[in-house]
Amino acid sequence: MEGISPLKAAHRLSIESLDDFTTLWRKHRETLSWTCPFVLPPWVNAWWKVFGHGTRPLITVLRHGECVTGIAPLMVRDKTVQFLGSSDLCDYFDFIVARDNETRFFPTLFAELSAQGIQDMDLGPMRPDATVQKFLSKQDLVDNMECHVAQEDVFSELDLPNTWDGFLGALTGKQRHELRRKLRRLQEVGDIRFRRVDNIAHLSEAMEIFLRLFTMNREDKAAFMTPSMVSFFQTLASALADEGLLRLFLLDVDKKPVASVFCVDHQGTRYLYNNGYDHAYQGLSVGLISKVLSLKTAIDDGLRCYNFLKGGETYKRHLGGKEIPLSRCRITLR
Repeated sequence: MEGISPLKAAHRLSIESLDDFTTLWRKHRETLSWTCPFVLPPWVNAWWKVFGHGTRPLITVLRHGECVTGIAPLMVRDKTVQFLGSSDLCDYFDFIVARDNETRFFPTLFAELSAQGIQDMDLGPMRPDATVQKFLSKQDLVDNMECHVAQEDVFSELDLPNTWDGFLGALTGKQRHELRRKLRRLQEVGDIRFRRVDNIAHLSEAMEIFLRLFTMNREDKAAFMTPSMVSFFQTLASALADEGLLRLFLLDVDKKPVASVFCVDHQGTRYLYNNGYDHAYQGLSVGLISKVLSLKTAIDDGLRCYNFLKGGETYKRHLGGKEIPLSRCRITLR
């Protein structure tokens, strides 16, 4: 490709299009580590469609012969390389690298970016187990760059037991009593139904309900949900649903939707991306209960992990979530 310097014949670095990125995902789901949902093509494409103006995609792929060994879904914005996405909509990022190929992929990638005159990389929030974090921890491999890693937030995860009773049993006595009290109180007010929107034909209507509830309970959420954000959420939901990744739930009281939870299921984990609820039902804790019920259905579905995602809210700890740091990674290439 133009702008890519020659490498050894056995190892080839190329710049690919967003369509190529989707094709690579479909072809190499098993051989590459697609553990981060926020760099999956459905997510990247939805973000790019709405917010990609002013940026240049730089989806860089390393091959060993015909085998893909790593993908960097990057972009260039104002002479700085970043992941395709934004930290307000993507809780954390990571590269897509075949197992045990980090020590080949990252030096090749960094050398090529440096050869193109790129110096600054802002890789946004990352988990401690991100592939680049593992690589950068090996100090002897980073002589040609300066790295700055600093914690900026936390996220919470919960290893799921096999049963709902197992989940309740892991809570403290006080937390278990309080949760049961809230569930019982809600059940006493009327006909309660927690349902998943499975029919693609009903997705548009369900997303309208989600967006309405999202903006009802907090002024900051209402301000956040600009027309561009509405377009992004609708585009993202449709893209995730097409791939079988979306889990959109509605909590009804007497057939009236009072809360909604937007989740993503990926590789045995349910990710709690966002939720909203009707402020008039706040006294019944419908916001919290809708999240709890999405966790319960994750157990029923046989998932292994529930990821509450970014933020240190108290309810996550009360439901057994373990806080894990998120660090911002900045690299200057020499």
